[in-house]
Amino acid sequence: MMTRPLFAILTIAWLSGGAFPAAAAEPSTYTPDVKNGAYIFTAGGCASCHAAPATDKCDGSRSKDERELVGGRCLKTDFGTFYVPNITPDKETGIGKWSRNDFIKAMKKGVSPGRENLYPAFPYASYQHMTLTDLADLKAFLDTLPAIASNVPKHELSFPYNIRAGLSVWRGLYLDGRTFKPDPAKSELVNRGAYLVEGPSHCGECHTPRDRLGGMIQAKKLSGAPNPDGKGRIPNLTPHETGLGKWSEKDIVYALETGLTPDGDAMGGTMAKVQQNMAKLTARDREAIAAYLKSIPPVASAKPDDDKKESAEKEKATE
Repeated sequence: MMTRPLFAILTIAWLSGGAFPAAAAEPSTYTPDVKNGAYIFTAGGCASCHAAPATDKCDGSRSKDERELVGGRCLKTDFGTFYVPNITPDKETGIGKWSRNDFIKAMKKGVSPGRENLYPAFPYASYQHMTLTDLADLKAFLDTLPAIASNVPKHELSFPYNIRAGLSVWRGLYLDGRTFKPDPAKSELVNRGAYLVEGPSHCGECHTPRDRLGGMIQAKKLSGAPNPDGKGRIPNLTPHETGLGKWSEKDIVYALETGLTPDGDAMGGTMAKVQQNMAKLTARDREAIAAYLKSIPPVASAKPDDDKKESAEKEKATE
């Protein structure tokens, strides 16, 4: 049986029909920088999810063409299977009809132009922190890519997660709508790294453990989490001894550039694609990411028994 608190939250949301936030402010007089948009596209690893897999296997690791963002890749989670949408400029099956403000609202608020709640498998909980100019630049770059029609399957989710109205409550719990602001007590380099990690690169989406509603547990930010694919664990990125405690900033920079860890191992799995994108960033931005990761509070990785307990609690909550 579903737990009573979870049922109550989702029932209230369903009865209310969902409350939609006000539209994000549109920088209407801003002329987008397409080159910066392409850079943000790389930093965010957008192609890793939105480019169709190279095989018939929807969760295959390789992509057909990283400029053909036709979607179709699947994300298998405890809540069901999500299918990544088409974000090409195609007007019928992509985002060709979306205005700049439509795009910004989806990225910051998790709401589509049709006022439909978007599932947070689309990481708007991180994208909400991006600047309006970076988002405008990203939309301008996406508009330069080939417009390709595609037929993406509908999400396959179990009850009650198939009720989109419940996501209005989810947004209320996990979105603050705040654009990243530099911490005056931190260096410019650390602030740049914080923006990249917490915003466009959305590192916390994989490296932060989640609660039973799928929200990131901020007290354990970047401390590692169960692999959503069910194999192994996503590593701890904090400077704790169970994470990057023994890594220097130069070690992190080198790993982001080459894919090689200080002990000679090579990054694999989904991190291999992330690293390939990190290698395309400027050396200064890799240094910024390293500086930020070494500046955050150290948090111990969860023990394997904790992961098992967490999985059991999620399973019990969805019964």
